[in-house]
Amino acid sequence: MVSFGNTADDYARHRAGFPNSFFEALTEREILKPGMRALDLGTGTGTVARGMALRGAEASGLDIADEMMAQARRLDRTAGVDVRYQVAQAEATGQPDDHFDLITAGQCWHWFDVPRTTAEVHRILKPGGQLVIAHFDWLPLPGNVVEATEALIRKHNPKWHLGGLNGVHSRHISDLRENGFREVRSFSYDEPAIYSHDAWRGRIRASAGIAVSLSDEAVAAFDLELKTMLDNDFPTEPLMVDHCVYVVAARSAG
Repeated sequence: MVSFGNTADDYARHRAGFPNSFFEALTEREILKPGMRALDLGTGTGTVARGMALRGAEASGLDIADEMMAQARRLDRTAGVDVRYQVAQAEATGQPDDHFDLITAGQCWHWFDVPRTTAEVHRILKPGGQLVIAHFDWLPLPGNVVEATEALIRKHNPKWHLGGLNGVHSRHISDLRENGFREVRSFSYDEPAIYSHDAWRGRIRASAGIAVSLSDEAVAAFDLELKTMLDNDFPTEPLMVDHCVYVVAARSAG
C-alpha cells in the first residue's frame, strides 16, 4: 500500500490538480450535475472532490493518508466549500449500499486492487450510477522539461517505473468491462500546466518516485540536481509543462 502522507505539504502547494476544463467536460457530458452525491477515491488533497463541490455536488473524499486530507480541509476552507473526508481504503470504503450517483478516482486507480475496488464501487453506487477514472499526466516529449526530469528521476531512483507515458490508459477500459460495468467510454485532450521552477521542483518531490520512495537525504540530493538542471537547461519561467487529461467513464450495472 502506497501512502503520500509524507509529501502532503509539497503535494498541496505544488501538485496541480485537474484543470477547470476537466470538470467542465464532465458537466457537458452530464456526468457531473449539481445536487448529486459524489465520492472521490484516493482523494489526496481533495482536488477532485473540491472541484465537484464547487459545481454543486454533495462531495465526499477518502484516502489512507489523513495528512493529505488535513491539507484538503485547509484548501476547502479557502475555496469556501464543505467536503466530507474519511480515512479508508478504496477496496473497503465503509460507505452504505446504493448511496452515490458518481464515484471518481483521479490519478490513483493504478494503486488499487482492481477486482476488490470495482466490487466495492458496484456496492456503493446507485443502480446506473457512474464511475470516472481520470488522469492528468505530464507528457515526456523530445527535448521538453518532462523528458529531462524523468531521466533525472531514473538516475536517482532506478526502481521507478511510472515514466514514459503518453497520457492514455486504455487498460482502464478493460478493467471496467471485465468487472461488470456498462457504457464504458473514454475521452482525452492535451492541456499544459504552468509551473515556476520552485513549483516544478515541489511537484516532483511530491511524486511517487521521489519523496514517497527515497530518504530525506536522497530527496535533497535529487532536488539540488533538478534545480541545477532547470537553471541551466530551462531558464525561462514560467515553464509550460505538457499534460494530457484522460478520462474513462462507465455505469454500474443495475
